[in-house]
Amino acid sequence: MQNISLKDHQRSHTGDIPYQCSQCDKLFSRKHNLKQHQQTHTGKKPYQCSQCDKAFSCKRNLKQHQQTHTGEKPYQCRQCDKAFSLKSKLIRHQSVHTGEKPYQCSQCDKA
Repeated sequence: MQNISLKDHQRSHTGDIPYQCSQCDKLFSRKHNLKQHQQTHTGKKPYQCSQCDKAFSCKRNLKQHQQTHTGEKPYQCRQCDKAFSLKSKLIRHQSVHTGEKPYQCSQCDKA
């Protein structure tokens, strides 16, 4: 891990969030995330999909969107044949196999 990456990682443990948006006061632990967020205020969407009219403020979101056109699903479940375009969807799916229910109501036992 590089020094800057290590410092960013360590902030996740300390709760140090040094980067603040001057437009809305939202806080970020990484400078890159602040810069990316600031584009939401400018309305700039420089990343245009070549297959439809959609445009995005960050390259990562464009790449994820393009998977809707290609059908690409790079995140494969190791326990069954299902595949997903987003890692977050794979993680949510895996609870089917583990029985894990990570979100539980604080007022009752419902999960």
